[in-house]
Amino acid sequence: MRDDNDPTTMQQLLDRIRASSEGLEQVPVANILEAVGERSFGPVVLLAGLITIAPLIGDIPGVPTLLGLVVVLTLGQLLFRRHSIWLPSWISGRQIPRGKLVKGVDWLQRPARFLDRMTKPRLTYLVNGPGLYVMALICIAVALAMPAMELVPFSANGGGAALMAFGLAIVVRDGVVALIATTITGLTLWFIASTLIL
Repeated sequence: MRDDNDPTTMQQLLDRIRASSEGLEQVPVANILEAVGERSFGPVVLLAGLITIAPLIGDIPGVPTLLGLVVVLTLGQLLFRRHSIWLPSWISGRQIPRGKLVKGVDWLQRPARFLDRMTKPRLTYLVNGPGLYVMALICIAVALAMPAMELVPFSANGGGAALMAFGLAIVVRDGVVALIATTITGLTLWFIASTLIL
């Protein structure tokens, strides 16, 4: 699902996140969601991935698991064809220190500009209709694995990268990015499984 006011690039998304924190010392999740669009499933997944891989923010214990829960709830509503995103107050009311949020956003500026130059609408059948629902199911699988990822060093970064790539694929309608995201997912889940088994 997509709203006319949805961000269409990573740079736009980061600008909205920064704007949502103005004048606050602690930024509620609800503020960030409202800034990126409460009808925007793709930007929310992209946001969850960005925060997971951002230094200082994604390293906070419990944050990857919390973001995984946000993804599960968000995409679960997409699968049930809801037209807007609802999160329970104990999630939407959680707060992130503004200093860490802004530093994370600043760190992401350069890769965001690079990715915005490299992405465009391609193989759009992979990110529309049935393809969108397949991506949603894969993202839910990644999100459900987030608690395990917190136990396996560096794997949460892989999960965050996969979510970021899937979210970006939805935002810019780029099927090539969706294929890359699927590959990242497979490699990350293989790494987790092999590490836990050994």
